[in-house]
Amino acid sequence: MKRALITGITGFVGSHLAEFLLENGLEVYGTVRFRSNMENIIHIKDKIKLIQADMKDSHSMDLAIKESEPDFIFHLAAQSFVPMSWRAPAETLETNIIGTSHLLEAVRKSEFNPVVHIAGSSEEYGLVFPNETPIKETNPLRPLSPYGVSKVAEDLLGWQYYKSYNIKVIRTRAFNHTGPRRGEQFVTSNFAKQIAMIEKGYQKPVIYVGNLEAKRDFTDVRDIVKAYWLAVNKGKYGEVYNICSGVSRSIQSVLEMLLSLTNVNIKIEVDPARLRPSDVEILEGDYSKFNKQTGWEPSIPFEKTMEDLLNYWREKLK
Repeated sequence: MKRALITGITGFVGSHLAEFLLENGLEVYGTVRFRSNMENIIHIKDKIKLIQADMKDSHSMDLAIKESEPDFIFHLAAQSFVPMSWRAPAETLETNIIGTSHLLEAVRKSEFNPVVHIAGSSEEYGLVFPNETPIKETNPLRPLSPYGVSKVAEDLLGWQYYKSYNIKVIRTRAFNHTGPRRGEQFVTSNFAKQIAMIEKGYQKPVIYVGNLEAKRDFTDVRDIVKAYWLAVNKGKYGEVYNICSGVSRSIQSVLEMLLSLTNVNIKIEVDPARLRPSDVEILEGDYSKFNKQTGWEPSIPFEKTMEDLLNYWREKLK
């Protein structure tokens, strides 16, 4: 039985990936911290093996590799909320960059030779000009947030360890992804939760929003984890791949789609606190390189994703 180690297994993507790997017959290990919220994995906790480890502690990462003896490592652990990176830039950089360095060093020093997936982000591209869309992997990296900077560093660390030590690194740059269990601080989930709150009378019929003009490329998390599995099995070591839908949607249109799924009459109000110091205007990806390498393409309609996300919050708020 093949073994997989997921850093950040308790997170949104980590929990979905753990489910997917279990369904495909893998033995699943995951790193957790003493303060990790177990809610996302409570239903599978007896089927996975959890290892206490902190990405910022190199010794604990050494032990995690030794205990899990992985064939595959999916490195998802990160400070992943872009607005938080403005408020805590040093913490974001330390967690994401130093944490990735500790993981790669642990692999280098170990007796194991796993495939290491570095989960990057479309935020690495940052400032994208209109003539540069859809975005290919060759596009310049111009990150516009401390988070984006940290993911560029993770990405390049992965490439460096592949070139320097022949570690079997696969890098991906996933564009926005969402679905059930998405953290409420992220835009689609925040809108869905507010609507569910309004439906239940917990919030007055006003939905608070930030910049609705930004355009993003959304993929269902359940398609994303399939892509991650194909990446470590069919991807070429050292390469980087975009994972996305290839369609950009304005945040306004996403909000309108969610509002169409409720019968409640809701007003929209801009909350200045939700606006960022600088925002990426458009992220629209080109996944043709990954499709050619692995055959992957998104399969879940965005409307289905939004419906499932709203129903997740309706159920959670019962």
